[in-house]
Amino acid sequence: MNIGIRCDAGPRTGVGHLVRCVALAEELTARGVDVHFLADLGGVAWAEAQLEQRGLPWHPAPYDAVGLVAAARRLELGALVVDSYTLAPQQSAAVRAAGFPVLAVVDGDPRGQSADIYVDQNLDAVLTDGEVRLAGLDYALLRSAVRQLRPVVAPVHSSTRTPKVVAFFGGTDAYRAAPHVARLLTRTAAAFDATVIAADESLRDELLAVDAGPGQHFEIIGPTDHLPKLLTGADLVISASGTSTWELLCLGRAAALIWVVDNQIQGYERTVAHGYAAGLGRLGELGDEAVGTLRQLLTDPARRTAVAARGWAAVDGKGVERVADALLLRARSPR
Repeated sequence: MNIGIRCDAGPRTGVGHLVRCVALAEELTARGVDVHFLADLGGVAWAEAQLEQRGLPWHPAPYDAVGLVAAARRLELGALVVDSYTLAPQQSAAVRAAGFPVLAVVDGDPRGQSADIYVDQNLDAVLTDGEVRLAGLDYALLRSAVRQLRPVVAPVHSSTRTPKVVAFFGGTDAYRAAPHVARLLTRTAAAFDATVIAADESLRDELLAVDAGPGQHFEIIGPTDHLPKLLTGADLVISASGTSTWELLCLGRAAALIWVVDNQIQGYERTVAHGYAAGLGRLGELGDEAVGTLRQLLTDPARRTAVAARGWAAVDGKGVERVADALLLRARSPR
């Protein structure tokens, strides 16, 4: 069985589409399936490394429907997975018309993609299209590095140590959120030990210029493949609302979220409304209310424990298995 995955990454689009497709690829290869990525990774070295480290074949993304169908035939695909905001809907339609099943990973709006199976892993998602509709956190596509670290029970936070904070904003941090959040942390006047991930050298330089107050300490590091392990030691994680949110919940981390672009608003509002994470607001508009929220999270272990427990119960880490089951069942069915 060969499965193709058509997805993209880039300095502006980020790496969220790739990360969840890598999670699905890990599950498929563990079942003996050969997975081929048909992707434009935008020259993002970290993205390329995710495929290389896992030995996942990577082919240039076809330019049009004819090229994508030709690639599906050349690779003898049993099915194609598409996960892209920019892929022309004619391409997925052409693949289906050529007799190949298609699974589309979407975020709310299917954007015209034609598929046999639709997957929307977002909280409170509702799907109306497709023969098979997999919607909600039960289908969250999480990497094995995350699932393996899921605690058996929700963590309880202690008041006996300075809170450890991890702040990260995707593989590219295209909107330069890290320095904004670092300065926000200093305004809390609370003690913390924070590890902040700088996506590039210019962000690192800006972060190093942030003045920490008494009892506050920053460590600035570059992008790391060991982020899930780093997160397990954090009392508080600050990140942008997006695909990584479900990883934080699965790991039982107390999370504080911001939203950066419009397609993150719905996920942000739903997650905060359910109490699965604390909300800080929109990047560029983070003010006194956000400072107060962070101060409470840093100084109140019981608040962190409550947030972490609700999130941990919402994401069991088995979503990728459920999606793989549905995809392989369709791929093995007579056409």
